Amino acid sequence: MKRIYAFEERCLNCRLCEVACKTAHSKSGDTFKAYMLENALPGRVHVEGDNQLSVAVNCRHCSHPNCVSGCISGALSKDPVTGIVTCDTAKCVACRTCVAMCPFGAVTVIEKAHKCDLCTTGHGNGDPACVRACINGALIFVESDEEQVKAVEDNVSGRGL
Repeated sequence: MKRIYAFEERCLNCRLCEVACKTAHSKSGDTFKAYMLENALPGRVHVEGDNQLSVAVNCRHCSHPNCVSGCISGALSKDPVTGIVTCDTAKCVACRTCVAMCPFGAVTVIEKAHKCDLCTTGHGNGDPACVRACINGALIFVESDEEQVKAVEDNVSGRGL
């Protein structure tokens, strides 16, 4: 499965990934309209940090996602074929369990849960919008080794310590 990886040493804190994501998920697909007229939801990627050290935070589409197992309404699910974790906002009850369960801080709840969908729901082609917008290569979209990713996930969530 392809995943987005972020490299903090290359992040300029320009937040173009946030702008691209918000635009890609807006009704119009137009940046001005997304921000000024549509009151579009925040992007599904957000930059943490400051001008000294920053990194884009997005969903890792985990092998065994805690957000999916903790979702009380069944709104979050992992596609068994693609491995992409998605949220059916029609089922979401905004309980915020997914926010508490995600070790990466990649889920946002504003009325309903929102998270990275790798721009697969008709919002783009090829690389996700955030990766295409990253001018410094701080975000890449590449095939991942499932065992290596699992080891990283275990260490982040405390299971591998």
